[in-house]
Amino acid sequence: MPIPPEVTGEEIDADVRQELMSLPKGLADDVARNLVMVAQLIDEDPEKAYGYSRVALRLASRVAAVREAAGFAAYANQKYSEALAEFRAARRMSGGVELWPVMADCERGLGRPERALAMAGEPEVQKLDKAGQVEMRLVAAGARRDMGQLDAAIVTLQSPELASGAHQPWTARLRYAYADALLAAGREQEAREWFAKALEADKDGATDASDRLAELDGVEFVDAFDDSDDEDETEDRVEDRAEAKDVADEDDDES
Repeated sequence: MPIPPEVTGEEIDADVRQELMSLPKGLADDVARNLVMVAQLIDEDPEKAYGYSRVALRLASRVAAVREAAGFAAYANQKYSEALAEFRAARRMSGGVELWPVMADCERGLGRPERALAMAGEPEVQKLDKAGQVEMRLVAAGARRDMGQLDAAIVTLQSPELASGAHQPWTARLRYAYADALLAAGREQEAREWFAKALEADKDGATDASDRLAELDGVEFVDAFDDSDDEDETEDRVEDRAEAKDVADEDDDES
């Protein structure tokens, strides 16, 4: 797959670059450039990102960072079985636990929420950093909802991180998930309060909390670029002028 010439491979994280040093330099550069393309495209064009990840995988399947990137690209394309296999391979190679929450979410994607819940109770969770533990909590709550256990999902999300007034990278998503669970349980007023709190913490627009709030408040947005109304008004004016002309013609005939 073509890679823009301005992409050099130097853009990748230092720790990934360190992993690639086990490869011959030319090969390491090729792999790095493909990994850069995966990172750049995974949000806006996940299908293309997946293509670049497959190239990197063919070139260096024994590098943990490559397997991890391939896992995330597959995950972004909802290829959960493939993603889970890549994450497991990356974890075996690196020995880390940071992929545990996304592995559990792959189980959810495969229709196995009970496995995701079982993973939430494993010792690996205690080895996660705070962000990873919050992510695991989100996955566990999602699994509860998958199983129709709304009240349990709400309780799962209730935590010191949810109650904290401090804004962390995960705060908006945690509050949003809590609001969404409350709304699903029919607790609309509480849901509205938490959507507002999510919006307050969402500086990067990671959620659609503002839209959910507007929906709850009965606000309808009008597309300023939608000219269909203008076209309707123009057609009405044309019809009015035509009717006026017909009336005038009838008056002339009578006179």
